[in-house]
Amino acid sequence: MDKIEFRLAFGKNVEKYRKILGLSYRELAQKCDVDHSNISKIEKGEVDLRISTIQELAKGLRVHPKELFDILFDFEDYYTNLDK
Repeated sequence: MDKIEFRLAFGKNVEKYRKILGLSYRELAQKCDVDHSNISKIEKGEVDLRISTIQELAKGLRVHPKELFDILFDFEDYYTNLDK
């Protein structure tokens, strides 16, 4: 899993929890200190995130931050690609 794939998987988790709560981008943005246009970019994996942004997203989504990182990760592939 490369950086882009990881960001996409993280973004899918944000989208999943946002939809579970029935929130629009704007509504989620109002619950956390993140601009609504960035919510879309986060869900599409287009931006790198700061820890503080992850914390705000978790707060707005009412989940523990670790839930946003619940991503299937192939460690074998990861360690194989470290040397490249």
